[in-house]
Amino acid sequence: QVHFVESGGGLVQAGESLRLSCTASARIFAGYILAWYRQAPEKQRELVATFRTGGSTTYSESVKGRFTVSGSTARNALYLQMNSLKPEDSAVYYCNFSPSVVASWGRGTQVTVSS
Repeated sequence: QVHFVESGGGLVQAGESLRLSCTASARIFAGYILAWYRQAPEKQRELVATFRTGGSTTYSESVKGRFTVSGSTARNALYLQMNSLKPEDSAVYYCNFSPSVVASWGRGTQVTVSS
């Protein structure tokens, strides 16, 4: 079973940037879709962005134009460049497959954006 480890979160001010990284415990074969999710306190986990090995991406409307997802099959890694951060982006960010696999959830990385 593939497990993910997220890193790169932190506390920033509104308008600043962060780059999140996610490393998979095993090789991700072509054709799989990887995704970033986030969960704010007392809210449901939501899909933020997807990345298909091959390069195609999708974004939620709330982050489109500000976030960029990328990946490295050689490194079994997924990245999320987050620019122009807003307080409403504050959440724990996770990566997983899309659709998600329950056993693959990691601990996530906390992103806090102050106003």
